[in-house]
Amino acid sequence: MSMDKNYSDATKSVHAGMMENEHLAVVPPIYQTSTFKFRDADHGAALFAGQEEGFIYTRMGNPTIQGLENAVAQLENGHKGLACGSGMAAIQTVFSAYLKQGDHVVCSEAVYGPTTTLLEQIFAKFGVETTFVDTSNLQSIERAIKPQTRIVYVETPGNPTLCITDIKGAAELAHQNGALLVVDNTFSSPVLQKPFLLGADIVVHSMTKFLNGHADVVAGMIVTKNEEQFKLLRKTLNLLGGVIGPMNAFLVHRGIKSLAMRMERHCANAQKIAEFLEKHPKVKQVVYPGLPSHPQHELAKRQMSGFGGMISFEVQGGIEGGKALMNNVKLCQLAVSLGGVETLIQHPASMTHAIMPREARLKAHITDGLVRLSVGVEDADELIADLDQALNTI
Repeated sequence: MSMDKNYSDATKSVHAGMMENEHLAVVPPIYQTSTFKFRDADHGAALFAGQEEGFIYTRMGNPTIQGLENAVAQLENGHKGLACGSGMAAIQTVFSAYLKQGDHVVCSEAVYGPTTTLLEQIFAKFGVETTFVDTSNLQSIERAIKPQTRIVYVETPGNPTLCITDIKGAAELAHQNGALLVVDNTFSSPVLQKPFLLGADIVVHSMTKFLNGHADVVAGMIVTKNEEQFKLLRKTLNLLGGVIGPMNAFLVHRGIKSLAMRMERHCANAQKIAEFLEKHPKVKQVVYPGLPSHPQHELAKRQMSGFGGMISFEVQGGIEGGKALMNNVKLCQLAVSLGGVETLIQHPASMTHAIMPREARLKAHITDGLVRLSVGVEDADELIADLDQALNTI
């Protein structure tokens, strides 16, 4: 169905990407097929030549996948989407399409860890240089840009520090120097933040997180601004092969139907929990964009319609304090990832970053007592009670 751009996100979440089908099913079917038949030789030739719309082979396109791609593009106010097998497949596809030997990238230092590793260990082998800076400081971006800078890559809010980058300002700096601004919008979702309206050129998501929302699919998305970008990225994705399967596309599209409603609850719960944590004697510091104490609180109010479901906080007692909290929560689940209906908690210093030397960890702003909380949609008071009893064991 055609989607009016003026519809609210609540309506778009339910209806975006829905396409008419043969039997007029309200929920589009899963086209669980690797390949598609041609009516005749001329039809096959026309499809391969791009003279006729249609499907050839699922790596190159599939109706179920296309429905999801259209849905996210419509929510993002973008042109078209490209669904990928993971968030990292989406990021790698963008870098592969636009970067060559001798090019330079400016990247947020507060960014998903594998993005850093991809640039430092894989693309560096092919002669691509990256400068990691605090992109919440626009002067840092400006100083880092070189004549050969091709991409300015920002994740906002950043992972795990939740620092906020001024997307409009970053876009202006990138464009003045002939570079593209690529925004990882995973932590916000299109419901809370619309980077294209602030000047971004390409938006990427790990759909594993808020877009899917149910911790049962790994998936990624690239959203383009125009047809030229789409054609280049479609060709690149086809060749690299990091595509999503129809069943996973169906599941993510189903998850998106409740996206606007979920984000409202994530934000309300997180605000209440952040305010509770800020007053708790066993908590040294809380970082949440919805708190006036957040250094970019005013910027977050301007460029986001809600402050999200992610909280970072530091507990007393360092590594042992963090472990005590992890080992005593009952309702919060001890697991990595984020963005699902369930509340997840993790302590990087004793878990995900335990093998990293302490000096390197601290340089990455991962202190001994840092805890990352992905607030779910459970009852906020029950989550607070769980956190309170666990914190009091420190």
